[in-house]
Amino acid sequence: MYIGIDLGTSATKFLLVDEAGKILNSISKEYPVIYPKSGWSEQDPNEWWNAVKTGIPELLNGFNGQEVNGIGVAGQMHGLVVLDENDNIIRNVILWNDGRTAKETEYLNTVIGKDKLSANTANIAFAGFTAPKLLWMKENEPDNFKKISKIMLPKDYINYKLTGVHACDYSDASGMLLLDVENKCWSEEMLDICSIAEEQMPKLFESFEVIGNVKKEVANELGISEAIVVAGAGDNAAAAIGTGTSGNGKCNISLGTSGTVFISSDKFGVDKNNALHSFCHADGGYHLMGCILSAASCHKWICDKIFTETDYNKLEQEIDNSLLGKNELFFLPYLMGERSPINDTDATGVFIGLRPDTTRSQMLLAVLEGVSFAIRDNIEVAKSIGIDVKSSYICGGGAKSKLWRKILSNILNIELMIPNAEEGPGYGSVMLSMVGAGEFNSVEECAKKLLSVKDNVSPEKELVNLYEERYNKFRQIYPAIKELYKNIKE
Repeated sequence: MYIGIDLGTSATKFLLVDEAGKILNSISKEYPVIYPKSGWSEQDPNEWWNAVKTGIPELLNGFNGQEVNGIGVAGQMHGLVVLDENDNIIRNVILWNDGRTAKETEYLNTVIGKDKLSANTANIAFAGFTAPKLLWMKENEPDNFKKISKIMLPKDYINYKLTGVHACDYSDASGMLLLDVENKCWSEEMLDICSIAEEQMPKLFESFEVIGNVKKEVANELGISEAIVVAGAGDNAAAAIGTGTSGNGKCNISLGTSGTVFISSDKFGVDKNNALHSFCHADGGYHLMGCILSAASCHKWICDKIFTETDYNKLEQEIDNSLLGKNELFFLPYLMGERSPINDTDATGVFIGLRPDTTRSQMLLAVLEGVSFAIRDNIEVAKSIGIDVKSSYICGGGAKSKLWRKILSNILNIELMIPNAEEGPGYGSVMLSMVGAGEFNSVEECAKKLLSVKDNVSPEKELVNLYEERYNKFRQIYPAIKELYKNIKE
């Protein structure tokens, strides 16, 4: 058997899978996000490890833990985890959607310069990336900064606790702004800029490579064998693997807490404006990725906080299909600022078009459409560099909504394919562990054997035309109010 761990922002999900790829059991362990200040977002790494210590024994209830052959961990990207010389956590992790590093991001992009950043790392600075967080810590918490002995990403902390090995895979490391993505090594210049020594950084591996075995004492505590542990992957790369997005020219769209457009490639490439991230892929190749910071989290926000309604299906059933493509209301989904392609930490969520007779159905529809339009913004960048996305896999919690899938298919004017495995990063991490254990010779071979498409959604010409007109209006809103964001913040 194999265990897949998906270390998410709100919960860690666990999968138990047999050698044929069949899911035997799954559970989830939730934990809180800490918001110390407006725009800040943190978490206590101890919460993650506690989730693992309680989650794996529960996952294995009724199964023989000694039959676990391998473990793969996928995780939220970019978070800064720092340990001192005694392996103690120095401070709470600064998460991927934390917006405190506007000053440091501006410094990197303007003083160091986007050209230099791109030359060294294939990317420019975004507030959520790890390097700006190191600069923030150096400036604002110098005593803590001096204590740093080990730097890692969230899923690497779990691997470290399991194996004692300080490791990171290329896909996750790509989002730190410290990796030379093309050459797959740490960038000496970027480490110098952040006042970091290479000894503080983890050893680099391909996602499917074995980094070690579960330590004996940990295996005894968890009730499992001393199974192999692979390097794992960033959640988006793992989710792509879990849908079969491996090899050249395939696309996956994820509607999780954040939203991503993920395009795999055999060759390294980067768009001239660095609007999309150019990262290593978990299959050993490369990928382009656009990330919007708020996707399904927008849906959760309006349902839970505004409508105080947790029956999402009921709310969606209230939306009349005749309203699709004809909604007067627009929504900018920038609840946590925005990354791709606008890179604006000052941006916030906005409704435009509210009237006295506006209904909650129109508001919810505007949210679903606004996130979909923001996804299309990233697809348009891919088109600008000659990538023609004609179809895509789709995964994530938001992808479970038939209505949202229909809206997105028509806004993008592409076929969306729903894979038979809906577990995203968790299943992808299992596949990586199976490759590492020798069940398959490559990630692509594993995907061909284990994955298939169970359903698809095709665009409808009339809706495509209606949404084309609405998208052209949507894309005018942000440029019109961009400066206003800065003015109202001051």
